[in-house]
Amino acid sequence: MAEKIIDLDKTLFDVTAQYPETIDILFELGFMGVKNPVMRESHGRQMTLRAGCGHLGLDLGAVRGALRAKGFSVKD
Repeated sequence: MAEKIIDLDKTLFDVTAQYPETIDILFELGFMGVKNPVMRESHGRQMTLRAGCGHLGLDLGAVRGALRAKGFSVKD
């Protein structure tokens, strides 16, 4: 099985397109708009995971840890 790597500097759109299972994970972490396809297409194409954490006031370390707990490797 290939390693699943998430780069925190990729856009939300790119991450969710590559790994659709991250939509539910990110939603649970506080990225409320990620389940809305229109939001993912518009804002998601411009916002990186790192920037999204800052914008939403989410702890980057907690997001990183949650993604790792779900089997992803996280690239800073």
